[in-house]
Amino acid sequence: MIRTSLLLSAAATAFSLVQPAHADEVLPFEQFTLSNGLRVVVHEDRSTPKVAVAVWYHVGSANEPAGKSGFAHLYEHLMFNGSEHRDDEWFPPLQEIGASAVNGATSFDQTYYYEVVPTGGLERALWMESDRMGHLLGAITQAKLDEQRGVVQNEKRQRESQPYSGMDDITARALFPVGHPYHHPIIGSMEDLGAASLTDVKDWFGQYYGAANAVLSLSGDVNAQQAKALAEKYFGSVAAGPPVSRTAAWVPSLSEDKRDTMLDNVPQAAVSWSWAVPGRGTPQSSTLRAAASALGSGKTSRLYKALVLDQPLATSVSVNYQPMAVAGIFSVDARLKPGVEPKDAEAAIQRTIDSFLATGPTADELKRAKVTNYGNNIRALESVYVRAMALADGLIFANNPAEYAEDNKRFDAVTTAAVLADAKDWLTRGAHKLTVLPYAAHGVIADGADRSKLPDLAASPGLTLPVAQEARLSNGIRVVFSPRRNVPTVDMAIVFDAGTAADAPEKKVSEASHCR
Repeated sequence: MIRTSLLLSAAATAFSLVQPAHADEVLPFEQFTLSNGLRVVVHEDRSTPKVAVAVWYHVGSANEPAGKSGFAHLYEHLMFNGSEHRDDEWFPPLQEIGASAVNGATSFDQTYYYEVVPTGGLERALWMESDRMGHLLGAITQAKLDEQRGVVQNEKRQRESQPYSGMDDITARALFPVGHPYHHPIIGSMEDLGAASLTDVKDWFGQYYGAANAVLSLSGDVNAQQAKALAEKYFGSVAAGPPVSRTAAWVPSLSEDKRDTMLDNVPQAAVSWSWAVPGRGTPQSSTLRAAASALGSGKTSRLYKALVLDQPLATSVSVNYQPMAVAGIFSVDARLKPGVEPKDAEAAIQRTIDSFLATGPTADELKRAKVTNYGNNIRALESVYVRAMALADGLIFANNPAEYAEDNKRFDAVTTAAVLADAKDWLTRGAHKLTVLPYAAHGVIADGADRSKLPDLAASPGLTLPVAQEARLSNGIRVVFSPRRNVPTVDMAIVFDAGTAADAPEKKVSEASHCR
C-alpha cells in the first residue's frame, strides 16, 4: 500500500488566520531517545481517555534487493502472527480491551503498525509492540511463513484482478530503471515470494527491525513522563540492530516520451501521463503539489473543466503529486467516455498543460490550493490517530516530529512564479504515457436449457451390424469374419469353449489367480 502523506498545508494568510509562533505549538510534543536508539515522541491530549500507539520502521520495498521483492510486505503479515511470549494471533488481546483501530501497512519507504486503545490498555499495547520488535524470530516457523506467503500471494491475485490495477506497476517500471528502489511493486513478484526461505525472512528481520531503525509515537491520554517509563520498561532491552544504508535521492529523467498500451477488463478507456519528479522534503514538493491542485484537483480545476465540462471527452480526470523519500511521481489520469479516441483526450490534456505552463496558476487557483489543503489536514488532525502518525512521519523522514508544520509554512509561502518555474522544468521532460483499452466485447448465446432437472433418456436408433461371413478350417476351427472398412486395422480374438466349469473338483484354480 502506498502511504498517503500526512503533511499539513496551510493558508493562514489567505484568511488572516493567526499562525502559531512555533511549529510544535499546533501539536505540542515531547521527544526522547532510548539508549538502544529507539526514538519516541509523545503528544498529550486529555480530552478523551484513549491513546493512539504508532510504531514505524524505516524499511519498505525500496530496501529490497533483486530477488527479494515483497519481503517488507510479507513481514508486515508475519508481524501479526504472534511473538515469542505470546505465540498467537495479534488482534484478540486488543479487541478484548476495546481497541478502536488496529492495523498496519507497507509502502516504498516505511512499514508501520498502529492501534488506538483505551487509556487503561496502553501498557498491553506496548507490551505487544515491544514483544514483536524484540522477540519475534523464535515465533516464526516454516508453517507460518508458508501460510502468510499464501495470504500475500492471494492478496496479489485479488489486487491484480481489479480494473486498472496494473497501471501503477507499468508506470513504475517505465519511470524508474532497473536497480532503482521504486522499480518493482511493493507487493513483490510471485516468483520472489515463492522462493523466500525461512532463513531469508529471519535475516530480513535482523537487518531492518532493530530499535534504532524505528520510531514509537504516542498521542492522547498520556504524558511524556509516563511514556518514558513505559518505553524503557518494554522497549529498553530490544537490540538496536545494525546500521541501515538507504538511497537519499534518485530522480531519473526520460529523454523522450515513453508509451505503453495495456488491454484490461475495464468499462472504459483511460489515459495516464506520469513524470518522475523530486520527492518529499525538496523545494519542488510544495510547488508541484500546488501545480497538481490547479491542474486537476476538483471540479474547478483546469483539466476537469477542459475534459469533462467543456468537452464531452472524459467522465473524470485527476492530477496527483505523490512525494516519496527517493523521488516523486506527478501524474494525470483521465477516464474516457465511450467512443472517445485516446488521441483526442491527449490533445486536450496537452493544450491545457501548455496553457498552464505559459502563465502558471492564477492567484485564485493558488489561494484555493492552500485553503483546501489547510482545511483538509486540520480536520484530519482532530483524530489522535492521525496526530500520532503525523509526528512519527516527521520523525522518521526528517528527524523532526514538527516537520508537518514546517511543510505547512513552505507551502503557504509558495508563489506563482515558483510554481511556474518548477512546472516548466519538470512537466516538459519525457513522460510515461499509458493508454488502457477495454478488451473487445465477447457475447454468449442466451441459455435456453431447462436446468431444473436432468433430461430423461431419449430413444436411440437401432444397432445395425455388418453381415458376418463364416468359414471353417480343415482342422475344424470355426472362423467368423465381420468386415468393417472405416479404418485399416484388424482386431482378432480366439475363443475356446472351456472355462472353470470344466475343471475337475480336485484341480479347481480361480481364474483370478491365473491372471496375476
